[in-house]
Amino acid sequence: MHTPPLRNLATEDPELAQLIEGEAQRQHDKLRLIPSENYVSTAVLEATGSVLTNKYSEGYTGKRYYEGQQFIDPVETLAARRAEQLFGVAHANVQPYSGSPANLAVYLAFAQPGDPVMGMALPMGGHLTHGWSVSATGKWFRPVRYSVRRETGLVDMDEVRSLALAERPKIIFCGGTAIPRTIDFPAFAEIAREVGAVLAADIAHIAGLIAGGAHPSPVGHADVITTTTHKTLRGPRGAMILSDEAHASAVDKAVFPGLQGGPHNHTTAGIAVALHEAAQPEFATYAHQVVANAKALATALGERGFDLVSGGTDNHLILVDLTSKGIGGKPAAQALDRAGIETNYNTVPYDTRKPFDPSGVRLGTPALTTRGLGEQSMPQVAAWIDEAVGAAVKEDEATLARIAGEVRDLLAGYPMPGFAAA
Repeated sequence: MHTPPLRNLATEDPELAQLIEGEAQRQHDKLRLIPSENYVSTAVLEATGSVLTNKYSEGYTGKRYYEGQQFIDPVETLAARRAEQLFGVAHANVQPYSGSPANLAVYLAFAQPGDPVMGMALPMGGHLTHGWSVSATGKWFRPVRYSVRRETGLVDMDEVRSLALAERPKIIFCGGTAIPRTIDFPAFAEIAREVGAVLAADIAHIAGLIAGGAHPSPVGHADVITTTTHKTLRGPRGAMILSDEAHASAVDKAVFPGLQGGPHNHTTAGIAVALHEAAQPEFATYAHQVVANAKALATALGERGFDLVSGGTDNHLILVDLTSKGIGGKPAAQALDRAGIETNYNTVPYDTRKPFDPSGVRLGTPALTTRGLGEQSMPQVAAWIDEAVGAAVKEDEATLARIAGEVRDLLAGYPMPGFAAA
């Protein structure tokens, strides 16, 4: 059952309570390998479900447009201070509603409509908000997109520099949503300085790894850092913008009043809890285990003949090209879900298939690491993935059902935050 218990909700709205209970059971029973998903602690759940959701707080600490902020201001101050201390930055804005608005705030702060802006192309592993055509960022600004090398799957820094010199972007984004390798923040910073661009590091996927010392930090290289607060950081669904003092005022004005009204105070409280947890020694152990698990899973998949973009991983994320397996990413992901293994289908660099029916699946190890699984379990996970993909090709539903049962049996031995066996 869900923890904390949903006693009042079950009485007031049993239909919704049943759906939430079902989702809690699903999260407990499935091997969750979507790299942007995780489990928050019960303490984070309690903070985000608190009476703080009742309060409106437009403005910033000490400068609100509503009275009654005696406890809200300290909550936001606490979250911001914890972010600044954890990441070693001069300033943190903890108000953005999610990662996309956080990135939009960077554009509003440092560019004008029609200006050239640079980011990794979406099919190469970038994010929609880094200037892709269907996003407002690709419609309101002039996008300049860099790629990865075909032969290595790694960012082509020579291309990044030549494009930057030719186009003189106002902002350069580094980071993305399907990048399995370490981001070279110093190299991006050197290029940004050369062309006079603001360097924005989008660390949404790797923030928890950076906090835990398992990935290099962009601090001291990037002018502005955006991140979500869930994924590897294990907080609620929110975002932060970190910066040096020189860029702080522009960032704050872009968030409020530029893009948003009142912040979501219950989310801010959950972020504060997650940042406190991330400052503990055991979080560093978790972060390094995430990477160790991903490397072990990548090795095991490679041994079973899976083609991995860039040949493996340096972080929490594995991008698998299923072309050689004779199946597309979408039917494979759907079959894996029926087998109790949750992934997402994903384009791979230079994909010849359509985005809604791409060649790849994206895997990650944050959630299973939070559950307590270690490297010793990764060969079994790879074996299940291999068997399920083969079963999908043969439309063998019996095998998928058997694997789902085996996954449930394994996960029964690993507690889930937010869930207790009835």
